[in-house]
Amino acid sequence: MKARKIRFLRNIGIAAHIDAGKTTLTERVLYYSGKIHRIGETHTGNSTMDTGKIEREKGITISAAATQTTWKFDGQDYVLNIIDTPGHVDFTIEVERALRVLDGMVALFDAVAGVEPQSETVWQQANRYGVPRIAFVNKMDRAGADFENVVRQIEERLGSKAVAIQMPIGTEDDFRGVIDLIAGKAIVWEDDVTGQFEIKDIPEALRESAEQARTELIEFLAEHDEALLGRFFESPESISPEMLNGVLRKLTLSGNVVPVLCGTAYKNKGVQPLLDAVAMYLPSPEDRGVAQGTHPETKEEISLKPDNSEAFSALAFKVTLDERNRKMTFIRIYSGKVEAGSSVMNMRTGEKVRIGQLYRVHSDKRESIPFAEAGDIVAVVGVKELRTGDTLALGIDVVLESLFVPEPVIGIAIEAKNNADADKLGIALSKLAEEDPTFRVKVDHETGQTVIQGMGELHLEVLVSRLRDDFKVPCTVGEPDVAYREELTHTVRHRERLKKFTGGPGLFAEIEVDIGPADPEFLESDKFAQGERLQFVSEIVGGAIPKEFIPSVEKGFRSMMDNGVLAGYPLEHLKVRLVDGKTHSTESKPLAFELVAKDAFKAAARNAMPRILEPLMEVEVRVPEDYLGSVIGDLNRRRAMILGQELLHTGVLLKAEVPLAEMFGYVGTLRALSSGRASYSMHFSRFNAVPEKVAERIMANEGIAV
Repeated sequence: MKARKIRFLRNIGIAAHIDAGKTTLTERVLYYSGKIHRIGETHTGNSTMDTGKIEREKGITISAAATQTTWKFDGQDYVLNIIDTPGHVDFTIEVERALRVLDGMVALFDAVAGVEPQSETVWQQANRYGVPRIAFVNKMDRAGADFENVVRQIEERLGSKAVAIQMPIGTEDDFRGVIDLIAGKAIVWEDDVTGQFEIKDIPEALRESAEQARTELIEFLAEHDEALLGRFFESPESISPEMLNGVLRKLTLSGNVVPVLCGTAYKNKGVQPLLDAVAMYLPSPEDRGVAQGTHPETKEEISLKPDNSEAFSALAFKVTLDERNRKMTFIRIYSGKVEAGSSVMNMRTGEKVRIGQLYRVHSDKRESIPFAEAGDIVAVVGVKELRTGDTLALGIDVVLESLFVPEPVIGIAIEAKNNADADKLGIALSKLAEEDPTFRVKVDHETGQTVIQGMGELHLEVLVSRLRDDFKVPCTVGEPDVAYREELTHTVRHRERLKKFTGGPGLFAEIEVDIGPADPEFLESDKFAQGERLQFVSEIVGGAIPKEFIPSVEKGFRSMMDNGVLAGYPLEHLKVRLVDGKTHSTESKPLAFELVAKDAFKAAARNAMPRILEPLMEVEVRVPEDYLGSVIGDLNRRRAMILGQELLHTGVLLKAEVPLAEMFGYVGTLRALSSGRASYSMHFSRFNAVPEKVAERIMANEGIAV
């Protein structure tokens, strides 16, 4: 295994809305780079990257699949680590963890549909991790394809500066190539099968518009580079493609610009120039610079240089099961080098773990490798106690930032069909929860019922199918139920005392707190966005409570946030301000302050005017105009708030916010209302207070008196 130069490494993801063509594009990338010798297709169920039974049956990507290939550009072999991500919003965690460890992204857009809901979600995820990206407008052969409109939507809806570096030659059935505005040449594909192309002069009919577009591109780039600006005014004819590419690369790496290309992956057009653009504009680990971690105790920031000579650090970003049901963990190495058979530290547990075998992964196939270097994405098998988000390190004490995990919004009750399989079900659910951080398992201790929660109906359907197919556990499931939240709307002051001096060691603690909703600034902070729901502030002065007891007060309140006082749903947010307290010289201890905090919450929360929140989904319906009135009427009956309408080539794009509770079974209703001609997509938008009558019904269902 040869060492490789890190500057020729590209760790990239391909991401977009469902059905934009991610897996189709990935197949072509692997084929034209020589990794595979036959192109698979999603619709025939033989694509390289979709290997799961459900993926092949439904023709969608569910689990992000990794592979590696090489692409020769400008005389150099570039190593491409590629992750093909799901487009369905239910599997957004797969995109989240991919973008956490990748250096660049190819964002795919449907030339007709443009920027769709999941496109926006993916874009926000890439923004969260500062991932540079290029855009590829796919399906240029479809009726209604509009390249310029998609470029405009990227700017207007996603808030990024989109720079078209190509112009299409022809559209719809007549799409046959692109004009390379950087080189000033036409790239024309001979047919829809081979992917062979010729580089020609720009067709006469397009020359004037192409020259104007190229001049505008050069003007834009010159605004951001003094050397290019000087050439532009003094001798514009001396401006070379290399100069333009250098400036565009710099702007892309900074995240200020998104180069936009186009093609049709299914018809094998546009793939090779896209691969050139990946090599040219997207960053290597070296370009991304140092990764930031923190010391586990001092919280001091530590910089990790992507160099083999540095101490070893890596992030475990995905846990899955291999064909023998062994735990396989994907890791991204940020610094240093690791060899198969070596031992490293799991910084979460503080224990050493042995890296028995290292693998380079190609979809569902693996290749054993003796070592892995800085920048690599590899898999390790059989390492126990390794979870998503864990940091592995050797020679340095550092913890890398984990990844954002969205909260589940839907749940179903589940039970084994017979008592003999009950233990098997518990083990299987535990393994699935290890794989998927958005999958939660909860047991109602009053009823003994097991409830599984996830990101949507499809998410839970897939998980139940895996229980039956992969783990051989026959089970029955209930109807879907919404994962509601609760919040306090007013702040109240409360004083609570815990005093136990009878029979054995005594306990004493007294606290005075303000309990209520979190501050608006906290709700807009990165902390809240990354899952922190408790805003805890201590204003204890003069030793009224020794500082060693204050973390126990915080711990007590934090533990109560999973069970609200109205219907037992988790609190969306909470602010606790600790203002006073008392201790006893011998009977005050951490446990006492944890318990008194719990009692304080129970007593005070009901007086803080709690209310129930429900998840609102942002829904987009594409519907022919003839059926628009019926669709709007149905959405209004579902408590929808209509946000707007947009005229499309094929009808109307209707946008609305709708409570998730009202959207179960919507696909069947929509088909009936539109004679099967409408389609919809939805993703989580926000939590909002439920109407009073709905709240009463929810609490009645939970067995709580109202």
